[in-house]
Amino acid sequence: MRAVRVTRLDGPDAIEVADVDEPTGDGVVVDVHAAGVAFPDALLTRGLYQYRPDPPFTLGAEIAGVVRSAPDDSGFRAGDRVLGLTMLTGGMAEVAILAPDRVFKLPDNVSFEAGAGVLFNDLTVYFALTVRGRLQQGETVLVHGAAGGIGTSALRLAPALGASRVIAVVSSEEKGQIATAAGATDVVLADGFKDAVKELTSGRGVDIVVDPVGGDRFTDSLRSLAPAGRLLVIGFTGGEIPTVKVNRLLLNNIDVVGVGWGAWAGRHPGALQEQWAALEELFTSGKLTPPEPEVFPLDEAAAAVASLENRTAKGKVVLRVRN
Repeated sequence: MRAVRVTRLDGPDAIEVADVDEPTGDGVVVDVHAAGVAFPDALLTRGLYQYRPDPPFTLGAEIAGVVRSAPDDSGFRAGDRVLGLTMLTGGMAEVAILAPDRVFKLPDNVSFEAGAGVLFNDLTVYFALTVRGRLQQGETVLVHGAAGGIGTSALRLAPALGASRVIAVVSSEEKGQIATAAGATDVVLADGFKDAVKELTSGRGVDIVVDPVGGDRFTDSLRSLAPAGRLLVIGFTGGEIPTVKVNRLLLNNIDVVGVGWGAWAGRHPGALQEQWAALEELFTSGKLTPPEPEVFPLDEAAAAVASLENRTAKGKVVLRVRN
């Protein structure tokens, strides 16, 4: 089979598409049609992720495809359209084997490409907004990195979960168009976003900040919160890990909340199934629209991963594994 391989830890340029043996072992065997690309993939190519497999290895944590075979007690059978999680590696290949509890039925109204772009981002954002962020009906959500994968997911999900206003923070007018298409009610540029948000909210601030970026905008994000607001720390694509002066939390009764979706899922059996059941209902009911990912052919896997590292990605990035 063809697979996306990291042969040395020199960044996305070291990615190769090569012929390798199909995987063997127990589990649900899936003929992969599309595979998601996520920021950890870029970190893995440089040996900078907390999990550091030795090269060569196959990238890819999220897939969508068709079941080839499955254990009798798995709940799946040959021919089922599914999406699933390898949880870190092995997904960017023509065949993958997944644990049954990491495989989910793909709704009929969601394509393979969209399905491959759903799990990491939508499950993370659903967990962030509902469990960690305690989103309430009618609240206002501010989204950093709003044209990226997590950002566009938050713009789609927040209104479906009850937010009445979703403000997107972007670095350019072009990315603003992506954010608007994903569901933003307002778009502001990152440069000077605090003052723009203050004006948009008549000085009140926002109830929740979704922050996958970190870096030097963190303090202004705290200042943009309304009383009892919550800043959700999802990642640090900006590179710098910010620090918190806790007196700012005291003055306005605000929270800085860590969002470690993978760690939560690992410690809470059944959490993935519960979260996916909620998302599946939103998809099938039409309350949540599937993402419209930026799709690269398998042969351009290096460029796809690089687009996350250099922040040129437009929304979620997905590889088309089979035509």
